[in-house]
Amino acid sequence: MATALVTGGTSGIGAAFARALAARGDDLVLVARNLERLEQHAQELREQHGIAVEVISADLAAHDDVLRVAARLEEVERPIDLLVNNAGFGLHVKLLEPDTAPHELAIDVMIKAVLILGGAAGRAMKARGQGRIINVSSASGWIAQGNYSAIKAWVRVYSESLANELHGSGATVTALCPGWVRTEFHERAGIRTTSLPSIVWIDADRLVAEALKDADQGKVLSIPTKRWKFAVFLAAKGPGFLIRKVSRMLTSSRD
Repeated sequence: MATALVTGGTSGIGAAFARALAARGDDLVLVARNLERLEQHAQELREQHGIAVEVISADLAAHDDVLRVAARLEEVERPIDLLVNNAGFGLHVKLLEPDTAPHELAIDVMIKAVLILGGAAGRAMKARGQGRIINVSSASGWIAQGNYSAIKAWVRVYSESLANELHGSGATVTALCPGWVRTEFHERAGIRTTSLPSIVWIDADRLVAEALKDADQGKVLSIPTKRWKFAVFLAAKGPGFLIRKVSRMLTSSRD
């Protein structure tokens, strides 16, 4: 019986991961800030799938809380077979804003926590000779939409680098790089999405199914759906000036 730890596991992509993993019989460790919501979600999964669900209430912007989760990842007696570094939020704040607090918070949650938890899981998995890490990046990491793009580009490159360090150990790392996913994510971030055509959206359950398949196959990059693979190919290979222009257009369309 495998055990997976999912950060941000009570909503959005994290909740979709929790549902999919529970459905295939994995035990879970769910990490989020709201203990009441954690307990409610955990109980639903226990009742529906007959699995064990542990909850850890932690704020991944708080260093001590991150270290508590890292310690759980490195427990020898209760090994974690899959880490899903999913916790995060949208960042709709301009780089020129004098108040950098939102950017610093985003870096704490989506870079520093990923670094610490990925390292903890990687060490434990390397020692056991097996394990999977999925870090949720984004297709926006190939364009230039402010600090969110910069953060998600970091997550992708970090994942590739960690995969190199773990190469041949039996532990693998996958950077999940989705496009727009149908969750409450954008509404929470105050990002307007009504102008986006339906073709760009991905269903969260389909996203997770493809991500888990890619991770099980040891793929370092997971870009769900053919249309988003093509979009990322264009962004990665296109001329820089054109990518920056498209980025400006996308940014202005949501302001």
